[in-house]
Amino acid sequence: MNRQRGFTLVEVVVAFVLLSIVFVMAFEVFAKGLARTGTMEERSQAMMVAQSALAAAGVEQSPKEGETQGATADRRFQWVTRITKTDEGMKQGGPAPSAYVLYRIDVLVTWQDAQGKPQGLPLSTLMVWTAT
Repeated sequence: MNRQRGFTLVEVVVAFVLLSIVFVMAFEVFAKGLARTGTMEERSQAMMVAQSALAAAGVEQSPKEGETQGATADRRFQWVTRITKTDEGMKQGGPAPSAYVLYRIDVLVTWQDAQGKPQGLPLSTLMVWTAT
C-alpha cells in the first residue's frame, strides 16, 4: 500500500494553536516589560525632583520651619517640602542645649501615572545647622 507522508489537517491546526498561544504569551511579557520600564522612568524622575528639593532646602539661608511647594517646569511632578526643628535633646532630663540645631526635612513628590492614578514618592533627611 502506498502511504503518503506529511501532516494531517488536525496536526497543522494543533501546531497553529500552540504557536499562537506562545506568541500571545510572549507579547504579554513584552508589553508588561514596557509598562514596567515606563513606571520605573517616572519613579526615577520623581526621585531626582525629590533629591533636588532636599538639596535646595537650607542652602541659601538658614532653614526655617514650615512648608514650601512647587512643580517642575512641565507641571508633571509636584513637590512639597516640610522643614521641622527636632527637639529631642531639649526634653526634660536631656543634655544641655547645643550650639547646633537639628532639622528634619521631608519631601513628597506626587504625579499621575499613565493610567491617571496618583503616585507619590517620599524622601527625608536630617540637617545640622549652627544655632544663631
